[in-house]
Amino acid sequence: MKIAIINVQAPFLRGGAEVLADSLYAKLVDCGHEVEQINVPFKWYPESSLLDGIMACRLMRLDAGEPDLVIALKFPAYLASHPNKKVWLLHQFRQAYDLWGTPLGQLSNHAEGRTIRDLITHLDKNHLGSAKAIYTISRNVANRLRQFNSLEADGVLYPPLMNPELYYSAPPLDYFYYPSRLNVSKRQHIAIEAMRFVRSPFRLLIAGNSDDPVYENRLRHLIHHWGLQHKVKLLGRVSEKDKARQIAEAVGVLFLPFDEDYGYVTVEAFQSSKPVITFNDGGGTIELVEDRRNGRIVEPDAKALAEVMEWMWTHREKNQEMRHEARATISRLGIDWPHVLERLVS
Repeated sequence: MKIAIINVQAPFLRGGAEVLADSLYAKLVDCGHEVEQINVPFKWYPESSLLDGIMACRLMRLDAGEPDLVIALKFPAYLASHPNKKVWLLHQFRQAYDLWGTPLGQLSNHAEGRTIRDLITHLDKNHLGSAKAIYTISRNVANRLRQFNSLEADGVLYPPLMNPELYYSAPPLDYFYYPSRLNVSKRQHIAIEAMRFVRSPFRLLIAGNSDDPVYENRLRHLIHHWGLQHKVKLLGRVSEKDKARQIAEAVGVLFLPFDEDYGYVTVEAFQSSKPVITFNDGGGTIELVEDRRNGRIVEPDAKALAEVMEWMWTHREKNQEMRHEARATISRLGIDWPHVLERLVS
């Protein structure tokens, strides 16, 4: 079958969406399909630039080469037209929906911002509604689709890892690990502040590149302001091999985003038999993490986080139980490629 995968990408920025697109491409090729991956350059700032991305996808002709199936991933890629289009919805443009009017929103509450918001909601309703099927990467994404667009997803397909064999388990050393893009929505600042209240001799390693220099400087300032240089380390971007090793040797993995769509970090940790600590407003993450079973769920507060980290450090026997359950969660939830491909391609 000829299959086109269409996605958008901000040049020089790479995150979970790009990893998912590359993984889907590789797995479809492995199954013998003829696959093309189409990445449309996308910029969301200033807000008028959104119109360029919308127009580019609306005008895109996907009949060249006559693909049998088009799989669209996220806004505004799914606005492209094709008679056999399926959507594996990573996320919509949340600034027009649940993030509207919040500090994380990027559209202004002025005439231009409101006009763009209305356009986005109108196009989403029509073009997502015309797809042959809509799958989402989490129940959280499906719930937003229902709440804001009155559209029902055809199912949830949790994205598996591209190379699960890369991840393994090892005896824990003396640190907790937080691998994620440095961004205010990932809330690394709360993890750093939590280390102020920690009395046990463990460290916090934070890995990931930054897409916001202001926020990265804020994190560095916090470390120096509280004198945490010996307890907290920013590693920057690490290789996949190093990340796998650092997860394997961690006591536990932190993943603290606000209302996340999904988050590969949790699955990477579970694949390595590591429990995950997350916040109770984490969105997609709390679909996977169960408190005291395969991790801990806590309120988004530095002191509360410190207490849970101390608990995981001292309760070694319970930690071992959670490690076993973390690995079993992947099989229990059916997070594997054969399941995903069967639904997308059938």
